[in-house]
Amino acid sequence: MKQQLPGAEIHYLTKPQFKDLVANNPYVSRVHVLDDNFGQMTAKLKAEQFDHIIDLHHNLRTLRLQLALQKKFNRFDKLNFKKWLLVNFKVNVLPQVHIVERYLKTVQFLGVQNDGEGLDYFIPAKDELTTLDGFSLLQPYVAFVIGATHFTKRMPKEKIISLCGKINMPVVLIGGKAERADGEAIASAAGNQVHNTCGQLNLNQSAWVVKQAAYVISHDTGLMHIAAAFKKPVVSLWGNTVPQFGMYPYYGNHQVKNLMSEVTDLKCRPCSKIGSSQCPQTHFDCMKKQNEETILRFIQR
Repeated sequence: MKQQLPGAEIHYLTKPQFKDLVANNPYVSRVHVLDDNFGQMTAKLKAEQFDHIIDLHHNLRTLRLQLALQKKFNRFDKLNFKKWLLVNFKVNVLPQVHIVERYLKTVQFLGVQNDGEGLDYFIPAKDELTTLDGFSLLQPYVAFVIGATHFTKRMPKEKIISLCGKINMPVVLIGGKAERADGEAIASAAGNQVHNTCGQLNLNQSAWVVKQAAYVISHDTGLMHIAAAFKKPVVSLWGNTVPQFGMYPYYGNHQVKNLMSEVTDLKCRPCSKIGSSQCPQTHFDCMKKQNEETILRFIQR
């Protein structure tokens, strides 16, 4: 939008914990955060006198915001009914279009077209690292993002240990504070080539580790998309969710080799559109039966 609409001023509204994702984006003029005091927040937003509001969430909160601001809204179609059909009846009528391209349809009325360049992510200089506890980030290594919001999106710890122990180059584990203990256990069991950073880095520092990596292994999570923004070869691990939802690594028109690793012969997949705290079938075969050899061949070739 910023590149194709001369003079446009673009503001971004998000939750406070996601502010850093766009705080360094040169195409965003100002970042607003959702406030518990809805009246105070809407008063500030009204003062901006926006011409248009693009709603990429299309939920009750943004509907309330639309009613309060009384501005032109273009709303994203979340295709929830079609997702429900796929989850509950395994009937796939979803368009074979990435969610990025579906998002872009909300601004077509402004004349904005997909430039084919893929995603952007901007890291401030203060978060650029060269070493991690003596490990040099200037050598080839695999970044393994071991975290994910929901249990059914995460490969079991024992499976990660097995996979890391077979990779023939250094592996750097990435995760938040919630993954600190698992990261330590994996690094201890998988061998000296595995380095744990879980709980030690902020988001932008983790993004930098991803940017410097030769390969990235990630669950269906935010750092997978950040890796795609840097045009990294990604092995994306799919458990209860499926790429057909349209949220696989997106490279635009760039040809980047990547592997979407999933167990495709399970009739129970997908069992949720976002994930859950346990496997509804109790077997968790969507992650336990991931093919390690296929992943290793992709990295080691």
